[in-house]
Amino acid sequence: MKYRRWIQGAKFWLWVALFAAYSAAAVGIVMIDTAENRYQDLSQVKLTTVKADEQARRSAAAQVAAVYRAQSGMPFSALPAGSTFQIVWPDGSTETVMIVNPTSSAGTVPLAGSQQAAPAD
Repeated sequence: MKYRRWIQGAKFWLWVALFAAYSAAAVGIVMIDTAENRYQDLSQVKLTTVKADEQARRSAAAQVAAVYRAQSGMPFSALPAGSTFQIVWPDGSTETVMIVNPTSSAGTVPLAGSQQAAPAD
């Protein structure tokens, strides 16, 4: 009797865990690593870190977003205005950036407090 109750409880929590995992995956956090070949040679990206001034980070992030859109299956719906993505700069530092204008060369805004320095070697 207790065994059946335990199995039913385990099934319930398994479904809860699966639903939570699916919900988290459905949100879809876009993470762009600038170490990938398609981003390595971008002029604005090469020397950018979270320590660079905000304008340089905005320009580099906009350039990365443009390449991401161009190489996605649906370029007009990838990273629309208001969406966010996490970017990993060449030194390993990361920050979250929001798209404010997909057609502008400075159409991104780094979110305050999202900057994380590169891990120490």
